[in-house]
Amino acid sequence: MRIFLAGATGVIGSRLLPLLVGAGHEVAGLTRSPGRAAAVRATGADVVVCDVYDADSLTTAVLAFAPDLVMHQLTDLPDDVARLAASGEANSRIRTEGTANLLAAAAAAGAKRFLAQSIAWSPPAGRGDAIATHESAVLDAGGVVLRYGQFYGPGTYYESTPPPEPRIHVDTAAARTVELLDAPTGVVVVTDNE
Repeated sequence: MRIFLAGATGVIGSRLLPLLVGAGHEVAGLTRSPGRAAAVRATGADVVVCDVYDADSLTTAVLAFAPDLVMHQLTDLPDDVARLAASGEANSRIRTEGTANLLAAAAAAGAKRFLAQSIAWSPPAGRGDAIATHESAVLDAGGVVLRYGQFYGPGTYYESTPPPEPRIHVDTAAARTVELLDAPTGVVVVTDNE
């Protein structure tokens, strides 16, 4: 399968890339950072350096790759958990404008499948509308919403101590995502207890 992975250098995307390539899929990994292109290339994936907010360039890139599936693993979260509350607007924009741009690019390229990351817990105050808009857009397009528990493990906000439930180890989340490439349209909860 040809898979266009948006968010290829994020905490879960960086784990998905080698799993997808190792399973025999042809993968294009999207990153907005030229400095992270080598990490994508090292997995055996094609690298696409593009900002999801540049709708024209994004559509051109997705059309050029001609994927069967577009996977949305984009977030806009800080590395420092202390700055998490301040990043809410940026992450909401990824879930609304970023999702709309990815869906439009996938449709233009004729991609048959669309999977998108979401959350399995109640969002912070004021963030619920962006998540609802994001999930509705994905479902309206016939896609699959993956509601992940809070990630824990290396490279996450919870490296040594698991967070409260719902939660999932980030490596387990990546492995389960690969198993869900052919999931039917709908919402799938991806947590330690599901």
